[in-house]
Formats: sequence, C-alpha cells, structure tokens
Amino acid sequence: MKAYIFPGQGAQFTGMGLDLYEKSALAQELFEKANKILGFSITDIMFEGTAEQLKETKVTQPAIFLHSVILAKVLGDSFQPEMVAGHSLGELSALVANGVLSFEDGLTLVSKRALAMQKACEIAPSTMAAVLGLADEVVEETCAEIDGVVVAANYNCPGQLVISGEIEAVKKACEVLTEKGARRALLLPVGGAFHSPMMEPAREELAAAIEATQFSEPTCAVYQNVVAKAVTNPAEIKENLIAQLTAPVKWTQCVQAMIADGGTEFIEVGPGKVLQGLMRKIDRSVAASGAALAE
Repeated sequence: MKAYIFPGQGAQFTGMGLDLYEKSALAQELFEKANKILGFSITDIMFEGTAEQLKETKVTQPAIFLHSVILAKVLGDSFQPEMVAGHSLGELSALVANGVLSFEDGLTLVSKRALAMQKACEIAPSTMAAVLGLADEVVEETCAEIDGVVVAANYNCPGQLVISGEIEAVKKACEVLTEKGARRALLLPVGGAFHSPMMEPAREELAAAIEATQFSEPTCAVYQNVVAKAVTNPAEIKENLIAQLTAPVKWTQCVQAMIADGGTEFIEVGPGKVLQGLMRKIDRSVAASGAALAE
C-alpha cells in the first residue's frame, strides 16, 4: 500500500515552493489564495525571505503546510494515498490530503495553531532538546525523576527522542541523560516546549477553532500522532488533533503501525527529506522517497 507522509516544523528552506509556483497554474492560484487568507504575502517570505524570517513560527507552519498540500494537489491523479500521516504540524497537511479538511480550513487552522503556540511560548520560557543513543524507557524514566516540567515529546526513530519542557528542567535532564550514556543531549533552537504541558494555553485556544471547523469523512485512514493507529472517524480525528499540542508525537509508532497494516511504499510530500531519513532508521526494508513534479 502507498503511504503518504507529511513533514513538520524544521523542514523549511529559503526558496521553498517557488518551483511549484513557476510550473503550475493551480499552484499559483492556491498560493495567491493563501496570501489573502493569511493577510500577508507568505509567498514573498517563502520564495525570497531569509532563513531568519522563515523560522518565525507564524510563518514556518503555514509555509510547510502550503508546500506539502499544494504539491499534493498539483500531483493530480497520480496522488492516490491509501494511508496518510504527518509529523506534528504535518498532520494538518495529511488531513487536507485525505479530504478531511478543505484547503482553506486547513490553512486557517494551521495559522491559528502557529499563533496560539507562539503565544504559549511567550507565557513562560521553555525549550526542547534532542537525545540520541538511549532507549525510550531510559529517557522517560529520567524525565519523570527531574523536578519541574520535562517530558518525552517526539519519538522520531529508535534512539532519537526529543524532550520538552521548562528550560532548567530540560537542561538538568540533558545532564543526567549524558551521564546515563546518551550519545548526545543537546538543546534545540526552538521557541518553546512543543508537545508538552507548557502548550496547554495553545491547546485550549485551538480546541475552540477545531470544534468550529467542518471535518469530513476521509478518503483513507490517517495515522495520528497521539494514538499511533489508523483513524477514520471525523469526531475522533478532531479529538486527537486537539490533544496533539500537549501530547507526544509518536512518529516511530505511527510508521510501525502503517507498515504492520500493509504500508510498503512511503512517499514524503513537502519540503526537505527529514521523514525519509527517519524512515531508514525505523525500518530499512521499506521503500521511502520524496514526491516530485514530473519534469
């Protein structure tokens, strides 16, 4: 079965999406529509902006979403997903790709999500750190022993787990994890503690927007970050999407569930190759590639 996977924050790069815009009238139309919905010219920043401008959460999240979703739409009939999943923000791209959300509603939710997360980051200083080379259980147990808020946030692939929480608690966890044999435990250049209890104000704000949005029956199952299994019920999809902001991204488990359910070919739709790299570490026997327009 063909599985389409959609990247999250961190996959952005200067010039992203310009090739789509230049090659496709449909892409142009959707990008221009996006500028109107967002109320600023995101295409200017995507195509010509600096890495610094692209790194702002309110820009990064819509930019990655637009690159992914517009690429999927421009692929036309060759885009026939039998299962989809997205990493964090990428879950919203996946929900537009499998027909649960319209392009307009998806982009509006992404924009609201980004602004709500930005606000939550400003309430209390917080951060994230990547921990390499330790078993998940060791990281989870260590986080539980530290004073303050620090939790496992992203299960990216075996031996790569991101932790998230209050700055001092995350730093302390990194020290302890290094003592326990982590190959690396390093702070990430992010604006806050995503996928942790620190995002509760954002979760509440986004919950209201999600509840007010029409979610349709999907064309295929979405493997959601929170539950790491196939979901097709729109009410359940909503619930899991709301929970996602404060819950860990179970990416390794999502991919393993998709493979167990018959996923044999994984295609990353969007900027960069982050998820293809993780695929090789999760299961080398499965084909992973990136979606691209025909020349």
